[in-house]
Amino acid sequence: MASANVPLLDDDTLAFGEEEEDGQISSKNKLVHPYVTFFHLAFRCSAIVLYMFCSWFSDGFITSFVIIVLLLSMDFWTVKNITGRLMVGLRWWNYVDDEGVSHWVFESRKGDQQNRVNAREARIFWVALIAAPAMWVIFFLLALVRFNFKWLLLVCIALSLNGANLVGYMKCKLGRSDASLTSFTTDFFRKQVIQNVASIVTKSSTAPSSSSGARPTNVV
Repeated sequence: MASANVPLLDDDTLAFGEEEEDGQISSKNKLVHPYVTFFHLAFRCSAIVLYMFCSWFSDGFITSFVIIVLLLSMDFWTVKNITGRLMVGLRWWNYVDDEGVSHWVFESRKGDQQNRVNAREARIFWVALIAAPAMWVIFFLLALVRFNFKWLLLVCIALSLNGANLVGYMKCKLGRSDASLTSFTTDFFRKQVIQNVASIVTKSSTAPSSSSGARPTNVV
């Protein structure tokens, strides 16, 4: 969505996609933003590792809870405001107009600006963005099975923060409307079903031909 009518931008603020120098060209063999990539991984990986091994460092639940929530909060802010914009050229945010109505904005670079995205950084961004919520889903199921409700609260906080960034950037990538995300998911599963049916039909059709070809040639 274009940001031409968004009232929160000052006159001296650079438009989205113009933050970097024109001479900066993405390279496939080298990270353009190594420090940004590091912090994109550092906070969320630290939160997951600390959750898994917090009993090794401290016996207190409150201490571990507070530290993990701080790491998750720093990860949410960093991914939402910095890493998504620099690593994949996407940005989502919210503003309230003069009438008090809340608006969600999902932006992506267009044209030549999208070519500035480094392929290696983009791959790291999406893998980490999807893998972290998947890990927290596993932790959620384990805590639910074990009836560990105090840790279940922490996992729900992690899922809400990680999931918000995942949904926001998916909407930036696929389009603003929820229909785009729904149609993408539907098309994916439909293709998988068609491929599975086609493979089954192919195997069943080739089975008789192989058995008929195995007849003996020397007949008395």
